[in-house]
Amino acid sequence: MEIRFVEPVPQSEGMYYATNNPYQVNGPRGFTEFKVLDGTAKLFVRIDFPGVRNNSVKILLDPSQKAVFVSGEAPQEMVYDASLREFGTATGLFVRLILSKETIDFRVGSSCSARLIRGYDPEAHLRGHGPQDPAFTGPDIVPNPLVQTGSTSAYESKQLSDGGLFLRIDMPGVPNDKFAVTVENGCVTVTGRAPAAMDDSSGREYRGNVAVVPRDYDSRRIEAFANEGVIRLIIHSI
Repeated sequence: MEIRFVEPVPQSEGMYYATNNPYQVNGPRGFTEFKVLDGTAKLFVRIDFPGVRNNSVKILLDPSQKAVFVSGEAPQEMVYDASLREFGTATGLFVRLILSKETIDFRVGSSCSARLIRGYDPEAHLRGHGPQDPAFTGPDIVPNPLVQTGSTSAYESKQLSDGGLFLRIDMPGVPNDKFAVTVENGCVTVTGRAPAAMDDSSGREYRGNVAVVPRDYDSRRIEAFANEGVIRLIIHSI
């Protein structure tokens, strides 16, 4: 039996829980989350840059426009990755990157790369909708507007020459030790839990059946590599 990828399907009545990620099953939806902090004039923003390491995040503060430009590069971690990915967007002043574990220094400048950032709000059409709003559900997955170079999909698959399978699955916010891969009745399932951090409205959970293998398949033949909200699987052939 061939090892093959399982395309994601809507979770309920033909609708995805979150149109930003086909594997998300609960928690705040959307590529970003905005919140005005109670009793302050501060704006809290959560931005998803899956695969971006701390040291590759760049933040540019433009005082004249009162905006923060944020970008980052997710490297091509494995030879099977289609390419690296570059992310970028612009937002208001108080920013938390969900993959950042340390305080990031702000760099002040007067300009910013339009190729990387373009200076727009990727979810402006949903402004005013909370992260639990049904406006973020639907029958189709939205390409990631934060991606400036590379794949805009939350997943990619590649059939290997030996009959195995490579998978890259985005689960933003999930720490490296909160992923799990299980095999049952010939189905490979990936789960991930992203705990709430700072002023997030709540945590997020992900779950999806990602591949079909023979029923007697030994799960030890699956190699899993988790890094910065992305899990990669190499499902070796028998």
